[in-house]
Amino acid sequence: MLESLTPNASKSTIPLTALNRKSLAVWLKKQPARVKRWIQSTEFTGADGETCLIPAADGNVTRALVGISTVEDPWGYAGLPTLLPQARYRLDPAPEAAQANAAALGWALGTYRFTRYKKVEANFATLVWPEACDRARVSALVEGIWLCRDLINTPAEHMGPSELVAEGQRLAQKHGAKAKILKGEKQLEGFPSVYAVGRAAAQPPHLLDLVWGNEKHPKVTLVGKGVIFDSGGLDLKPAANMKLMKKDMGGAALVLGVAHVVMSLKWPIRLRVLVPAVENAIGPHAMRPLDVLATRKGLTVEVGNTDAEGRLILSDALTAGDEEQPELLIDAATLTGAARTALGTALPALFSNHDETANELLAAGLATRDPLWRLPLHQPYAKQLDSNVADLCNVTNDAYGGAITAALFLERFVSPTTHWAHIDTMGWNLETRPGRPSGGEAFALRALVELLRRRYAPSV
Repeated sequence: MLESLTPNASKSTIPLTALNRKSLAVWLKKQPARVKRWIQSTEFTGADGETCLIPAADGNVTRALVGISTVEDPWGYAGLPTLLPQARYRLDPAPEAAQANAAALGWALGTYRFTRYKKVEANFATLVWPEACDRARVSALVEGIWLCRDLINTPAEHMGPSELVAEGQRLAQKHGAKAKILKGEKQLEGFPSVYAVGRAAAQPPHLLDLVWGNEKHPKVTLVGKGVIFDSGGLDLKPAANMKLMKKDMGGAALVLGVAHVVMSLKWPIRLRVLVPAVENAIGPHAMRPLDVLATRKGLTVEVGNTDAEGRLILSDALTAGDEEQPELLIDAATLTGAARTALGTALPALFSNHDETANELLAAGLATRDPLWRLPLHQPYAKQLDSNVADLCNVTNDAYGGAITAALFLERFVSPTTHWAHIDTMGWNLETRPGRPSGGEAFALRALVELLRRRYAPSV
């Protein structure tokens, strides 16, 4: 996945200069008349995505120009591996760390292809690692993002609950972590809601519990929704809504990707990852509307809709994570269509019970060009989750504020003193853009990694 980045320049390596409209004018003033005329003839203006190859007298390319409005935005570089002729390039002038990291990250992400089922012929230009680049961090980020995308893109036929938790076991073995798997009826004692959601499927429900790092370090717990396919259960989804539901384990894929980055870089964190992995299927053992489920927390939940299953499995996992009183508890889930209606598909919704945590995560997202948008935990809406027969219901009786009421449901399973953040993400690109092909996407991964870096490894 990093074959398009090389540590070595050669005599034939082509200088690559990133410019915008303003910096192009300054750069041109220092160039000979021949170059100025060439730039004018090609109509290169420094607009985003434009490229210009400057020839030498013998016809060989002597320099490449690329238009990038913000040189610290990785997506500005993501199209270059396919836009530029297949050759070796180096950034000139040599960039500082922020631009160097962005260029290397964007370049590598621009070469992502999902090839498990279809051979994809692709030839890419190569970038010399910029000297100021943090190669370890960029490499870990690329690997984490590719892992997340691959997991989401793999259909449920080959990414069932057992295969999903096996990916967690593989990460644990790779990084020297400990991973426990709880399967099937063994979940009835500690994770009854997970079992209830997944019991109707051909594969039994699984739960991954991965622990890594020194127990004396700050505790950070990540929880990811791992619904490998969501039919909606007995409240069956329409075909159009069901088609993309292999992506309903996008939250699990995201936290596994984040975990890979943290463990690769060996940051001083005691990390725990909880992934409840189920298929929300139809069968004789499927949960029914108005069933009342037990939870690890001891609260009873009336099932108002079997298609609101993600919050049910997260409730048990959040409770388990909260019991350790971590310094930070974060869950990620492809949870509600309401969040997509409010914010669109490319901007995850953020909820948090602590302003400081929310503000830190928002700032990390802006710094990494991986933004989130905070929505409120509006407490007056909580009464809409009341049930006549149980402690609460998993849905409301109206069609409004669904992302908020889902987050309020989850909040019931987290202690008020725990710094908790909930990310409601699409996990999927509906269209292809440079470095972001249609399919599974690791929205908020870079933001989460940056938050953890700032908190626990600020000198890195």
